[in-house]
Amino acid sequence: MEITFLGTSSGSPTKSRNVSGLALKKAGAKLWILIDCGEATQHRLLHTPLSLNGLQAICITHVHGDHCYGLPGLLASAAMAGRTAPLTIIGPAALQGWVEATQEATHLTLPYSLHFIDVAVLAGRQDRVAVEGFDISALSLSHRVPSFGYEFVETGMPRKLDVDKLKAGGIASGPEWGCLQRGERVTLADGRVIDGHDYLLATRAPRKVIIGGDNDTPALLAERVASAQVLVHEATFTQAIANKVGPGPQHSSAMAIAQFAAQASVPNLILTHFSPRFKDGGTGLTIRDIEQEAREHYGGLLFLARDLDVFHLDREGELSLHIPGRR
Repeated sequence: MEITFLGTSSGSPTKSRNVSGLALKKAGAKLWILIDCGEATQHRLLHTPLSLNGLQAICITHVHGDHCYGLPGLLASAAMAGRTAPLTIIGPAALQGWVEATQEATHLTLPYSLHFIDVAVLAGRQDRVAVEGFDISALSLSHRVPSFGYEFVETGMPRKLDVDKLKAGGIASGPEWGCLQRGERVTLADGRVIDGHDYLLATRAPRKVIIGGDNDTPALLAERVASAQVLVHEATFTQAIANKVGPGPQHSSAMAIAQFAAQASVPNLILTHFSPRFKDGGTGLTIRDIEQEAREHYGGLLFLARDLDVFHLDREGELSLHIPGRR
């Protein structure tokens, strides 16, 4: 899997960071999923190989502008790029009315259809949305407006035939083996009817990535994160700044999310959504302060995302930063 960060700032952009957005896809695949779409997300996409014609779903965590103001422009640009395939948008119900009102006000006609899914309903039913390569589910978080996290579980993993079992059953190699590997039922020459699923070896466990929206209560992720290889979560403040600001913004500090990840035994933690008051270098408050606080409370593999960072999650669940020269 590949995770590409298109924006890592909270609230407003900085000179080096755009507001929230990230892309998820299987390595080598053309189809991809967008999670959040802050203003200028489409501009960040121009610095990646990702195509708007390959975008198969958009997942919006909540309706604060730094997570969705880029959506109408991106939809318009997809139309100008010649997109005709339908597009799924998962998010709060208000998104549909806002997008449709924007289309009407700006005379935006899309040559492709939009399929809206209410994320609150999806989370309440504990249901899944299947797209190419992934099952998508959602869970409720805690923020000033309804906010959600998304769980992405890979699908479509190839399975191998149990050759020894086939030979033991007297099933000779031939066209039937191809049908069986696809899980089909086959009638053999001797009249036996066999099911391909009975001759497939168990596959490895699917990889799971959880990407949270704004959230001041990491413990809400406890049940889902237990089997995840990667957690992407906001760390808007250090604890000292969170104490100074007060509980009103309802964001997590680096200490809060790091303590939770340690208690939940999360193997790979990527922090993002940093307050613009934390600079990338120089004097005063810096991103390094957030990193140092997180490392004091979490001993797993920790990354602080930068715009255009690409992370690679291999089949063994090992996460690495895929761009040379980045920490």
